Amino acid sequence: MKTKDRIAETARALFNEQGYGAVSTAAVAAACGIAEGNLWYHYKTRRALLDTIGERFAVVIEMRLALRPASDPVGDYAAMVAAMMAEFRDFRFLYRDQHSYGEHAEIVGINAPDWTRRTFAQLELYLAALVDAGQLDWPRERLRDLAVNATIILRYGLEHYREMGEATGSGTGSVQRTLRRHLTLFEHRLGAAAALRLHAAIDQIEATPLAA
Repeated sequence: MKTKDRIAETARALFNEQGYGAVSTAAVAAACGIAEGNLWYHYKTRRALLDTIGERFAVVIEMRLALRPASDPVGDYAAMVAAMMAEFRDFRFLYRDQHSYGEHAEIVGINAPDWTRRTFAQLELYLAALVDAGQLDWPRERLRDLAVNATIILRYGLEHYREMGEATGSGTGSVQRTLRRHLTLFEHRLGAAAALRLHAAIDQIEATPLAA
């Protein structure tokens, strides 16, 4: 990995763990094993690091938003929420720490409202595919409400556990618990086979932990 990329990845991990406001460029440099002057060669300010991470986040979220259900509504749904949880974990400080730096990275500030609306619409599309396949008994006119509530649980689940003093890193089961919690919204209206498959998919996600 190039030094510039390694600095950005190290900063992302530290911001996720400690909060954007608590991590200095000196701390990022030390974690990378380089002099702070070397970091400044690539990133003049901490804000420049934030903008770079924001640009990477934009690529990841657009890739996830491009996903669409195909021929396997249950498997497709599991894959999509796994991608969503990876995004929420890998860039969690961008969701959590806005108050620490006043504004989002520019690209996030511009696009965040649209990304949120598109996320609701995407999740609704996947839920509709489950309804169409006879795997979910849910009124179509209430699918958007279900999509919004599911997104809230998925987006804030890891921070809930963190606020409760529970570990949320790889291998702690926090992703698995969050995914299972969102299933409680509609599991009682899923077909038995679909529910079993989704639980099995969640177990597999935890067996291959997402990046911290």
